[in-house]
Amino acid sequence: MPHKITLTGSATGPLREYDRYVAFDMREKGSPSAPKGLKKSTFISYTVFVAKKAFNKTGLTKKSIMHEKFLIQGEPTLDILIDECPGEVGVICFQITVLPNKNDKEKTESDAKKENKQEASAPSEAQKNTESTKQQEEQVPVSQPAAKEQKKETEMVHPEVKETPVQEKKATPQKKPMPNQPKGTQDLLNFDDIIVPEAFLNTRPNAEKTQKVIDFVKRTGRLDEPLTIEKGSNVLKDGYRRYVVAKTVKMEKVPVVYEYQK
Repeated sequence: MPHKITLTGSATGPLREYDRYVAFDMREKGSPSAPKGLKKSTFISYTVFVAKKAFNKTGLTKKSIMHEKFLIQGEPTLDILIDECPGEVGVICFQITVLPNKNDKEKTESDAKKENKQEASAPSEAQKNTESTKQQEEQVPVSQPAAKEQKKETEMVHPEVKETPVQEKKATPQKKPMPNQPKGTQDLLNFDDIIVPEAFLNTRPNAEKTQKVIDFVKRTGRLDEPLTIEKGSNVLKDGYRRYVVAKTVKMEKVPVVYEYQK
């Protein structure tokens, strides 16, 4: 079975173009705390080789590749000429995915919080109308007979006003809101609680379709469809591509729909 390797980061050198592929250098640092008694790992440099067709689909350019953060999935190789592979390890890329910009995500969340605060602090039209009506009633003098008649009318109408909200609450049960989630979502589940069967792990999702889902998440902030999970065991039944996307963009919670055990 071939070896697999996953790298995350930005290019550390300029993009180099060849006949049918491009190449660039990356490096990654090992774990900051090695097991007791062993030396700490250091930086390892890699040279990544990507087919031009797959690279062009990402939208990366010679300038942006130095600033954008991306995910590389592929296999290590030692058969590349040293002139084309200055890194310590060569990597044949099977899939390259541009990751969302952390600063853009934080700015979007900050703007959403500001809008919610403004909506909460702004008084509604109904409240303004109620306050205006109360002020007019206080300013207009009412004679004693008229006041008695109004009091009687209020006593007759008041019970009906009280009963109406109670009846509405009974007739309309409240549903648990699922804001900004795909259609059909039943629950939000912690990503780490999902168990992926071996059959899914041995497959490789189509890179082009996976990139479309990632682009959708970057535009909307959510998955396009919920994952199908077995109720009780949390075993993934359907949606492995969306699982990979959620892992790539580091989602803490994912929308799910339950499949009950037979």
